[in-house]
Parts: sequence; C-alpha cells; structure tokens
Amino acid sequence: QVQVVESGGGLVQPGGSLRLSCAASGSTFSIIAMGWYRQAPGKQRELVAAITRGGSTNYADSVKGRFTISRDNAKNTVYMQMNSLKPEDTAVYYCNALGGGSWWGQGTQVTVSS
Repeated sequence: QVQVVESGGGLVQPGGSLRLSCAASGSTFSIIAMGWYRQAPGKQRELVAAITRGGSTNYADSVKGRFTISRDNAKNTVYMQMNSLKPEDTAVYYCNALGGGSWWGQGTQVTVSS
C-alpha cells in the first residue's frame, strides 16, 4: 500500500502564490505517476496536473502557464507551485499516487480571496 500526505494549502489573495507538497510512503516503488486533483463545492473532482516517474507532465488548460508540478523521486515527494492564483482556483486539493492501485490523500484547502 501507499500513503500520501498533502501540505501547503491556505488562504491567499488573488495574484498570490502557494506551493503544495505531497509526500508518499509505503510501497513507493510501485508508483508510476502522481498528480494533483481539486474539488470545488458543488463540482466534480478534476485533474489539475500530473507527473510520471520519468518526468512527463500534464496540466489542465485552466492552469497552464500558472502552475508547475515537479517531483523529487529520492524523497518520493511531488510539489505543485501555484502562481497568479485566481478565486476560481479555490478548492480542496488532493494528491493521488498511481501504481499498484490508486491512493489518495486527505486533501488540503486552498482559498483564494481578498
């Protein structure tokens, strides 16, 4: 099994920045990709960004050019730098690890508001 724990959420003003971290533990050798999803109130969970073990990345159109996902394989940690945040980025952000199953964290709240 794999456990994932997110950190780094919070309250930020529009135009501000945050960095989310996701640390994986357990059977991390099985992980082939990790990603960030988000779910706003009343909306479905959506993929924000993902990165494979080899470093290939994928982004939602709504965050391209503003968010950057990266990973440190030695630390089994994935980061997402979020810049130029907008109120519509407000959501609970979840980390997912894929490999030998699909493993989710508990989520971290990101609120963009003045």
